[in-house]
Amino acid sequence: MTLRYFPIILLCTLMNAQQRPWNDKSKTIDQRIALLLKEMTLDEKIGQMNQYNGFWDVTGPAPKGGTAEQKFEALKKGKIGSMLSVRGVKEVRAVQKIVTEQTRLGIPLIIGFDVIHGYKTLSPIPLAEAASWDMDAIQKSAAVAADEASAAGINWTFGPMVDISRDARWGRVMEGAGEDPYLGAKVATARVKGFQGTDLSAPNTVAACAKHFAGYGFAEAGRDYNTVDISNSTLYNIVLPPFKAANAAGVRTYMNSFNILNGVPATGNSFLQRDILKGQWKFNGFVVSDWASVREMVAHGFAKDGAEAAKYGVTAGCDMDMEGNLYVTELAKLVQDGKVSQELIDDAVTRILRVKFELGLFDDPYKYCSEAREKTIGQKQNHEAVLDMAKKSIVLLKNDNQLLPLKKSGMKIALIGALANDKNSPLGSWRLASDDNTGVSVLEGMNAYKGNQLVYEKGADLITKPAAFTQELVFNVSDKSGFDAAKKAAKAADAVVMVLGEHGFQSGEGRSRTNLDLPGLQQELLETIYAENKNIVLVLNNGRPLAIEWAAAHIPAIVEAWHLGTETGNAVAQVLYGDYNPSGKLPMSFPRNVGQVPIYYNNYNTGRPTDADNNVFWSHYTDVQKTPLYPFGFGLSYTSFAYSDLKSDKPSYKKGETVNVSVTLKNTGNFDGKEVVQLYIRDEAGTLARPVKELKGFELAELKKGESKTVHFKLTNDELGFYDNNGNYKVEAGSFKIFVGGSSNDVLETSFVLTE
Repeated sequence: MTLRYFPIILLCTLMNAQQRPWNDKSKTIDQRIALLLKEMTLDEKIGQMNQYNGFWDVTGPAPKGGTAEQKFEALKKGKIGSMLSVRGVKEVRAVQKIVTEQTRLGIPLIIGFDVIHGYKTLSPIPLAEAASWDMDAIQKSAAVAADEASAAGINWTFGPMVDISRDARWGRVMEGAGEDPYLGAKVATARVKGFQGTDLSAPNTVAACAKHFAGYGFAEAGRDYNTVDISNSTLYNIVLPPFKAANAAGVRTYMNSFNILNGVPATGNSFLQRDILKGQWKFNGFVVSDWASVREMVAHGFAKDGAEAAKYGVTAGCDMDMEGNLYVTELAKLVQDGKVSQELIDDAVTRILRVKFELGLFDDPYKYCSEAREKTIGQKQNHEAVLDMAKKSIVLLKNDNQLLPLKKSGMKIALIGALANDKNSPLGSWRLASDDNTGVSVLEGMNAYKGNQLVYEKGADLITKPAAFTQELVFNVSDKSGFDAAKKAAKAADAVVMVLGEHGFQSGEGRSRTNLDLPGLQQELLETIYAENKNIVLVLNNGRPLAIEWAAAHIPAIVEAWHLGTETGNAVAQVLYGDYNPSGKLPMSFPRNVGQVPIYYNNYNTGRPTDADNNVFWSHYTDVQKTPLYPFGFGLSYTSFAYSDLKSDKPSYKKGETVNVSVTLKNTGNFDGKEVVQLYIRDEAGTLARPVKELKGFELAELKKGESKTVHFKLTNDELGFYDNNGNYKVEAGSFKIFVGGSSNDVLETSFVLTE
């Protein structure tokens, strides 16, 4: 910029500030909001509470006729405060130009998008990332996603999903961090910080959205959108902690959920949104509904019509209506009739405007519209970051006779399974901005290692036609024409690598299952190949825990590789060949069969936990053990670790004192490696029954072979207490057990007493 233009720019800025004083950057955000709010009509305020999905090719001709034209006219009149699924610099610039230059007040839009595990360059699905237990890597993954999304004009992501769930039948477990509230809270914090960075007004960050508030992960029978009926103890101690952690991390928005809680839809639930979120937690951002969830209160049988649904939503604290079209059509009359107060409208609009000001949209509505930045999407460093995340997400479930890592030369390897040569499925669900078939397949990853003779056979197709995000999958259950070729390859091989599991679109929203087995012909293929060559490495691609009891009993090596995103094949190959020593730990328990679900480690003891009287009357199954196949926190390494000398620094503490815990960890194997050291506690007796174990700390310890180190933990009131049924946090005197180890069921044990 030359100096001769500076006075002109300054003059324009001053004129703009005089004409629209809320654009004066010398004022505080609260002052600017107050100035703008004073100028807004009721319709303009309600418009800010209205969000629509992208409804036409913005850079093309304006729509003519129908709903699209109505929405276009609403946009020009300032009756839309946000749009979702509009992406790309040209598209976003076009809609911002309409609202900032053609509406009376020029209020910019906030542009939302589902950036769940990456934008164009995809990280592993969130459940897989949680398996890393590496908060720095998870935060970096979210930052990469924010960088790419913001370069495409987006400034708000509908993530992270922080729902805790214990039910693998629910397809959306792939979007969360698993079954544990402590781990879930840590992951929520990391993702919020990754998305939002340290400066929300920076052009490479986006506003985060903690969802779904609350209880959505406890849908009955694991069926999406289904009824939720949980106790207050479960709500306060299991469901809410990750949401509270997101608030503490500064998350700027929340999304409410589809389900009812205590009979009241979450969208119209004042207890959740007014009392807890905006009251007790003092959250000052805004709440957006899930897709049409305001309108769905009618289907729930809670609201009699759209007007009543709109009234319930805004009264309960739902500030923005996503694609429900009820706030914009019903609220003005409700206010005029005295059924909704002007103060409720002003509160909602204030919250929405605050986030827009924090993002810097009033200072520069086109700040996310740099075509130069958009060209950086997919750059090499982003691929390197998601590859690192993918390797850290892999969990080694079994490795009998040290079959892994594979030798890099002199072997004949048969690679079998349709998923092994799939470049689309490994991208996983919820990857709306990515391009199809851009994932690195396992075949491609293994072909990068030239020292072995690799033969690929698919064995059988998994599905019978290409899948799309909105379609149900059709599985191959009859065509075994590839079995013979796969058998021949396996018989001639020194080792067989089989890539089996779920298609990437088999988990996610609306993808509930009543079976957790290998779909299609995959189980039959696995058993057929096992009859030819028992030297099998099973690589699982899946978005949820699977019931693989037969494989666990027969297959010598099992690698949980989830849906790892863009760099899937490279990550898997580097683990299989030992260039990366796996260190992941399960964030959800794997059941023996679907009849055990929901299954989770932090269960209650019951009054009859064991077969103490040698009879049938105790809490168990008659046909299978009650324990999981693979428990929460489980994961092996190519090396081995030994735990010893677990102790606290004294046997008794007063409430408020810090409990110092230490344990010695030694790498006893032949590889350098990393171990997730996990600490659990049990409050042995409380005014509410306490779980048998609760995760309260973990550390990632990296040790050279033969190396030992002491790992330290601190337990404070934050870890030793619990919430009562009224939401009050309590730390009670009594006896506590401490468990430390490499999983929730493989631990050393000690104890201490907490006194008044």
